[in-house]
Amino acid sequence: MRLLIVFLLLLPLPSLALPQCGSEAILQAQKLLSFHVDGDDRAHVDPKAIALPSIRNPANRKQKFLVLEVDGTVYKSKYRMRLIYYPLGSECVLMGQEILELASL
Repeated sequence: MRLLIVFLLLLPLPSLALPQCGSEAILQAQKLLSFHVDGDDRAHVDPKAIALPSIRNPANRKQKFLVLEVDGTVYKSKYRMRLIYYPLGSECVLMGQEILELASL
């Protein structure tokens, strides 16, 4: 039992910091969700961004885009937003975005 406890204590803790371009993704997700629901004031975006596997730039296979996922809600509806960024030095260039309402039809 002690060995298990020691092992668990040695495991790395997940990082609480936002991924690269994370703060930009959260701000853009708020704008995207607000636009999608026509300015409904019940729109809320989670204050965390999750980094997904990067994708290659279709115009230049040597470049990679960062893909960040942000969740949001409006009343009882849940949304998933994915924002695609190209990190250019210390800046993040928005290259694409998608929004999907999570629903069982």
